[in-house]
Amino acid sequence: MDSYKHLYRNNSIVPTNVKYTYSIMEQNITSLKNLYPFLEVFNIGTSVLGKRIPCIRFGNGENEVFYSASIHANEWITSVVLMKFIEDISIAYSNNDIIFGIPARNIFSYSSIYICPMVNPDGVNLVNGDISKDSIIFNRVQNIANSFPSIPFP
Repeated sequence: MDSYKHLYRNNSIVPTNVKYTYSIMEQNITSLKNLYPFLEVFNIGTSVLGKRIPCIRFGNGENEVFYSASIHANEWITSVVLMKFIEDISIAYSNNDIIFGIPARNIFSYSSIYICPMVNPDGVNLVNGDISKDSIIFNRVQNIANSFPSIPFP
């Protein structure tokens, strides 16, 4: 939780009270993986700006489910929802507890839940102010946005 320690409430790893950026997500994934070693984390590709696109697997069962978030830049809140879900289901599994009326250990045994929490990290960082307005990439995107004046640009 290092540099983002001030963001966390009630010992929660995933903050739900800030504009979520790629760097916060990376920190959250590292913390979740360290705390819950049963999570499998791997990359499914890289963004245009070279950011790894992570995927997290919960469970090892045959029933496979895939969730993705932040495909479009302004959908960044969906990343927070999925990261919070990973945290909550991991807590339930660790505590041998029930989540959504189902024992988390049963979900883990019978299902493999794949979560790609941020498909478009470059876009998320753009709309949440994590890309400098003086950068070449921001200026390129600004030029594209100028062709669509009816759509608000960050």
